[in-house]
Amino acid sequence: MLSRLSLVFVGLASFWQAHAAAPDVVEHLRVPPGFSVQRLVQVPGARSLALGDGGTLFVGTMRGAGEVFAVQTPAGGAPVVRSIAKGLRMPNGVAFRGGALYVAEPQRILRFDGIEQRLDDPPAPVVAVADLPFKGMQHAWKYLGFGPDGRLYVPVGAPCNICDEPGFGVILRMNPDGSGREVFASGVRNSVGFTWHPQTGEFWFTDNGRDLLGDDTPPCELNRAPRAGLNFGFPFCHGGVMADPEFGKLGRCENAVAPVQALGPHVAPLGVRFYTGQMFPAPYRNQVFIAEHGSWNRSKGAGKTGHRISLVRLEGQRAVAYETFMDGFLDGDEALGRPVDLLVAPDGALLVSDDKAGAVYRISYRAPH
Repeated sequence: MLSRLSLVFVGLASFWQAHAAAPDVVEHLRVPPGFSVQRLVQVPGARSLALGDGGTLFVGTMRGAGEVFAVQTPAGGAPVVRSIAKGLRMPNGVAFRGGALYVAEPQRILRFDGIEQRLDDPPAPVVAVADLPFKGMQHAWKYLGFGPDGRLYVPVGAPCNICDEPGFGVILRMNPDGSGREVFASGVRNSVGFTWHPQTGEFWFTDNGRDLLGDDTPPCELNRAPRAGLNFGFPFCHGGVMADPEFGKLGRCENAVAPVQALGPHVAPLGVRFYTGQMFPAPYRNQVFIAEHGSWNRSKGAGKTGHRISLVRLEGQRAVAYETFMDGFLDGDEALGRPVDLLVAPDGALLVSDDKAGAVYRISYRAPH
């Protein structure tokens, strides 16, 4: 029997199968045979994704009016998009737990209690955490997620391209009320996406490599943290092998945790997700999907990197392949869209947010006949 949550997404998928979207970036997107992509819903500046217990899709943003959106679909009807908060400061990160939506600003984490029962009249937020480290807006936007341990994880990016600032370049974890705060991982330049392995419960995260060392160095990273207290090398080492020309004296690459997979240079990896559904074929299950937001500063003629959904194939904890799963966000050097976050829907589809096109896409699979 389908759960209420599954029924919401089945209804949403059925609506978009019956009502084709107007021509947009979707017509340019390419996926492997058997897969298809639809524009699920338009959400201005769509960034981080979180799913409520009742099937509401919550969507954070980073620019514009500082809004957080909620998407619901009545039975047999069109998706309804509500703005449930405005005037927030870069409300990028969203997470849901215990009937409450948590929203991250650069210095605060807000909590909207009982939000799914009050979408038409949202409650005033409670400030759950008021004092996150802050030193300017560079890399200040936050990602949020609750781990299997019930604790809230939040990164604190370096307030620079490359620097050594105590208290920054870390991933924190804490109780939902902000108590018990500790540094879970250090040496992390700017993570805007993390997840947990569905079988081991281990923490995996993306990290954005530094700029101004050329078009093709250093790599961005996919990392694994099997326990607290590990250092991943920033600012002295990049990709596990490259000493920084300015800060290399602060440490040795052999003393830093190397990435599971060195990603492309300047691909700007953000959302990362293990595929835990049953819709996709078996070779995709428990494999790693990454939303590569895409480069912004490669020199003219070098070509943009990222702007795709990549797939890292694993054997155990070891990466054995790094490949494109979905592309088409680029038309030459023009970005038609920029993927941000990923979420496995209850029906097994993979949802992808795009802050440039202001959309959430649904990737589904049907075996070719």
